[in-house]
Amino acid sequence: MSLAVCADVGSTYTKAAVVDLDGGRLVGAAAAPTTVGTDVLHGLDAAVGAATAGLAGGDLPWYVCSSAGGGLRLAVVGYEPLVTAQAGRRVGLSAGANVVHVAAGRLGRADLAALRAARPDVVLLVGGTDGGDADTLTHNATRLARARWRVPVVLAGNVDVRGELGAVLSAAGVPVTAADNVLPRIGVLTPGPARAAIREVFLRHVIGGKKLSRGGRFARLVRAATPDAVLTGVEVLADALGGDLAVVDVGGATTDVYSVLTPDERDSGPGQEVAGTLWRARTVEGDLGMRWSAPGVVRAAVEERLLVVGEADDLAAAAAVRAADPGFLPVDDADRAVERRIAGLAATVALRRHARGAATGERAGRDLRDVQVMVGSGGVLRHAAPADAAGVLAAVLGDHAGGWPLPRAARAVVDVDYVLAAGGLLAADHPGAAAALLRRHLAG
Repeated sequence: MSLAVCADVGSTYTKAAVVDLDGGRLVGAAAAPTTVGTDVLHGLDAAVGAATAGLAGGDLPWYVCSSAGGGLRLAVVGYEPLVTAQAGRRVGLSAGANVVHVAAGRLGRADLAALRAARPDVVLLVGGTDGGDADTLTHNATRLARARWRVPVVLAGNVDVRGELGAVLSAAGVPVTAADNVLPRIGVLTPGPARAAIREVFLRHVIGGKKLSRGGRFARLVRAATPDAVLTGVEVLADALGGDLAVVDVGGATTDVYSVLTPDERDSGPGQEVAGTLWRARTVEGDLGMRWSAPGVVRAAVEERLLVVGEADDLAAAAAVRAADPGFLPVDDADRAVERRIAGLAATVALRRHARGAATGERAGRDLRDVQVMVGSGGVLRHAAPADAAGVLAAVLGDHAGGWPLPRAARAVVDVDYVLAAGGLLAADHPGAAAALLRRHLAG
């Protein structure tokens, strides 16, 4: 067998999988605590060692993604809030970033201070369609150059001034990477080049700068931010299925939703989005999670009227315990019931926001009616009994009061073996193995 190691260095746990590249089969898997407090390589090596124990094959190639140390923090600076800034935000999310700040218009002193305060790892600088307005993009690039800005910038605005402004930023010592315009014309969103540039900057500047490991080995191993790898896996699975797909990933701090939709007549005509439609999209709900953000789940559930009478106080208390102790593990049936309840609420609210368009910025939301498969991910679902995990996803698919059209005939499946990230990591070098792996474990 030709084998490869795929590993995800998460904020809490590092997961490793060994994949047979010839057959697209999972032949080994293990997890270990992420050792952020010392050196993340300790946890990574432990997980890989356990996953490869007993397997022959000598030195295997490693494919690693990471969200340790908070992942990728991105700020977007655009021309105006409803078009280019919104387009930039959507592209940032698709690149696996946590979008921590969005600014629009000409940067002033207060705007620059707010940008600094957001502590981004990367700034996505956009503005103007190709051949359109160039003044705002020019002003903002010049302002960053004069401010002795040192955070890496991805310049993905009006092509007419891209070369000139790249030179201005570079001459001022700003690390800058140029990419094609994210919005070359109104209604046309082109995420690919900027997404690739953000990935490149993440690997070249961000991973090493987080001081997660001594030496350069970890930075050399990492190939993508974890959400970027997962979205690539989702795309591969959707292509293999030949239809619409949605994924809800319930984590300790955030709940991420991914959806891949088939482009159709909605992409043109008078009803089209001026900021373009991202047919392969991801949203991040930073207030919805199983541990750090558990209290936010309860607050959101109250706002969405998802709780039964008398439930809020007890659930809020349980959520507070989990937020105070992110290492909390359920020990009895009562704890496990609370885990399922919080997970179900987080997934339901996250899907509501994603589908309504509140999280994506799309006026008409995202039409998930043709979704064929709803995939559940996250430790709370992977470690639950199959019937319990199925119950969480059934609640999402039966959310008739959510204000969005439900999938008409979706099948629910849990990514028990955590293959979405592995499939995404393998997609570029081994597309056949990636597709076979995802089909075998998630397509049924």
